[in-house]
Amino acid sequence: MNVAVFCSSSNQVQPVYKQAAFLLGQFIAESGFTLVYGGSTGGTMDDIALGATEKKGKIIGVIAQPIIRMHRQSTLPTELIVVEDLSERKNKMKQLADVFVALPGSYGTFDEMMDVIASGVVGEHHKPIVVVNEQHFFDDFIRQINRMKIEQFLPEMENYRPVFVDNINQCKGFLQSLSIRNY
Repeated sequence: MNVAVFCSSSNQVQPVYKQAAFLLGQFIAESGFTLVYGGSTGGTMDDIALGATEKKGKIIGVIAQPIIRMHRQSTLPTELIVVEDLSERKNKMKQLADVFVALPGSYGTFDEMMDVIASGVVGEHHKPIVVVNEQHFFDDFIRQINRMKIEQFLPEMENYRPVFVDNINQCKGFLQSLSIRNY
């Protein structure tokens, strides 16, 4: 199973987020899954890849040319796919993934997560996305979703929606249940 993970490249993130990413990377590799991620250095991107590397996992990095020009290409992926830009990177990751995981992050993480959700809503795919609300990071996003429902921007019964979990352990449980059901 290919698990695409959206996460941060910021080196300023708190250790609790770095540890969560590392543990998820270890779990992905130990489970025999393949990590698909952005292929750049820094932040939780390094940590998830280091966790998978420690357990000798398969890692596919999908990196955009502008990130390579910034000298941020990771050496950790076992396979590296180079694309022209971030839009192509999102499309390639959607194509490769069987499931998506969004860890706490910034603009890029939100862009990738929202693209997966929006494309799922219109039926482009039926692949689940798990949003890890570690340290209540996504609480405001959850409130915004609830407001969109109250204000009727979203239907009460959505045909596609993210799965929110509170921490990495719940995320691991969800991924494990997927692999048992589907693989």
